[in-house]
Amino acid sequence: MEPASRTPGVLGLQVLLCSSLLLNALLVAHHILSALPAPSELLGAASNGGCSLSWSLQAARDAESVAATGCSGHGRVFLDGIVGEDGRPGCECNTCFQGPDCSVRTPDCTVDADRPHARPLNQSPDDGTIHCQTMEPASRTPGVLGHHVLLCSSLLLNALLVAHHFLSALPAPSELLGAASNGGGSLSWSLQAARDAESVAATGCSGHGRVFLDGIVGEDGRPGCECNTCFQGADCSVRTADCTVDADSGDPMFLEPYWMRHAEASAVVFSGWHRMSYRATDGRFQSVELERIIKQLHRAVGNAVADDKHIVFGTGSAQLISALVYALSPDSNSGSSAGVVATAPYYPAYKTSTVLFDSRENHWEGSTATWANASGNSTMNEDIIEFVTSPNNPDAQLRRPVVGGASAIVDHAYYWPHFTHIPAPDDEDVMIFTASKLSGHASSRFGWALIRDEKVAQRVNDYIQQNTMGASRDTQLRMLGVIKAIVANLHGKDDIFAFGQDVMTAKWRKLNAVVSRSRRISLQKIPPQYCTYLGKIREPSPAYAWVKCEREEDGDCSDMLLKAKIITRPGDWCGASSRYTRISLLKSQDDFDLLLQRVTELVDAEEDTTAGSNSI
Repeated sequence: MEPASRTPGVLGLQVLLCSSLLLNALLVAHHILSALPAPSELLGAASNGGCSLSWSLQAARDAESVAATGCSGHGRVFLDGIVGEDGRPGCECNTCFQGPDCSVRTPDCTVDADRPHARPLNQSPDDGTIHCQTMEPASRTPGVLGHHVLLCSSLLLNALLVAHHFLSALPAPSELLGAASNGGGSLSWSLQAARDAESVAATGCSGHGRVFLDGIVGEDGRPGCECNTCFQGADCSVRTADCTVDADSGDPMFLEPYWMRHAEASAVVFSGWHRMSYRATDGRFQSVELERIIKQLHRAVGNAVADDKHIVFGTGSAQLISALVYALSPDSNSGSSAGVVATAPYYPAYKTSTVLFDSRENHWEGSTATWANASGNSTMNEDIIEFVTSPNNPDAQLRRPVVGGASAIVDHAYYWPHFTHIPAPDDEDVMIFTASKLSGHASSRFGWALIRDEKVAQRVNDYIQQNTMGASRDTQLRMLGVIKAIVANLHGKDDIFAFGQDVMTAKWRKLNAVVSRSRRISLQKIPPQYCTYLGKIREPSPAYAWVKCEREEDGDCSDMLLKAKIITRPGDWCGASSRYTRISLLKSQDDFDLLLQRVTELVDAEEDTTAGSNSI
């Protein structure tokens, strides 16, 4: 048949119908494609839409849950926010807003245009409204009426598909905020990050190395294995021949296996807009919730009285050492200078940091031996700051201040049950702790000081703020998760202190067994002691072996061990005789196995030499 004459109205209706049908096809195709799992761009691995996630799943849910809470557009919920009575972190409101959901504008509020906040941009997206012009209906033939029906059906289908798309994109509430989850399928923006984290963690590197998300990327676009000392190859399977072992560093890698077994409890996922401001809760530089959990940890372990003290965070204990020397020194206008001392053998950083900053308010005076018996000496009018490490680094002895009238800084980096017995909670005026020796997370660079005097605490806080504006907020979030996991497992089968003590005790026993055969070298004596935390007498498990070279010709003990392919920390660095040297037991099992091999070779060679001399 010849086509009927098409009026402009009918032609427009057909164009609109074709456009709507095309849109139907595009939306259906988008729905099907979006349901397919995205390949891991990092390692090219396949995934099944989130259900393959294991230990990172809960952390990803929690991150999306807090990020999805709008707080009326005038605040945020953060993973490390203050937890309310319901066990959930609440909204932290922007300036001049208040209420549980930040919906109430504070009347007559003074705006703060002084603090350097990095605020997210508030964009006003297009509302997506479609404005249509109405037309007078044309005369409707049966064909035109059919077009109308089909068009209406197509538009309705479009509406349903668009609604489904937006509803399915909404994140499911997390168990963190009391809602059920559906096994990972509800994840959106955190899914790829969680996949990537699990993918690199699952790469074994033959058990002698690790792949890291920030590792060097190879030609295939993937980060490769980073091998332990004395191992090499693409998968770290090749042992380096005749390798020198590094027993100098205090790198606490012995705890890595613990966290691999407790991956879910310590995993942290957070949004790209987490804590972008310089400041955290209530305008402070440190997490209130992290302060609370740290004090809870001290109460549970029984190693320090913390509840009546101010707590100040630092970028590792190294920053706190300098901050406390500053805080306890005389004011710069006084014209006097405090002497900084420590009992030998001491941690070398006390000396090096004091000398490095070369302040007018303080100076390095050396060993406490000069000052401990200086009563009546006119020079005792000088202010003295005494560093006390307990247990001591390097010889593991529990120590107390020895200089009367001095301001003591008690470094309790190793005062945890995996390194020493805990006789009682310590209650000194100033005490330092560090995450590196508590949990092994040395790279996070996090430490804290417990300080009794408010003025001293304020001076320490002033130093930290001027120096780094507080510890990294990202680090604080990670340490909150780590310490929560530690507290949750205390006295249980997954107690980190029981795990750590078992590992360190085994190392000490094996090293002692080899060295006991030698007349050339010896170790410090540490008797078993009762530990209040464990409720029993425990075997020694020191972080370091303090080695003495017994032969007259071995005046430089560190150099002698270096010739035996063992790198150690010389005793004169610690203010002691060069006849002593420090061997670290904190590193990985690979490092310790090689160390034990080198010490065994040294002792065996000594026995062979002695046997040869006797035969002559």
